Amino acid sequence: MSFTDKVRNKVEELKGGAKERAGDATDDEQLQAEGQADQTSAQAKQAGEHVKDAGRDIKDALS
Repeated sequence: MSFTDKVRNKVEELKGGAKERAGDATDDEQLQAEGQADQTSAQAKQAGEHVKDAGRDIKDALS
């Protein structure tokens, strides 16, 4: 995973957390849900990147 991808995913996750907290503070259920969805999306992207890294590591170990 490139450093840039890690940063982008973390920023998206943090934005989602901020949206969720703002929704909590204002009792806006839609904003809460959007924040949770953003966080989940970012975490899924991070997991995908980790899988790619693991695949590259295995490929490098076998060569």
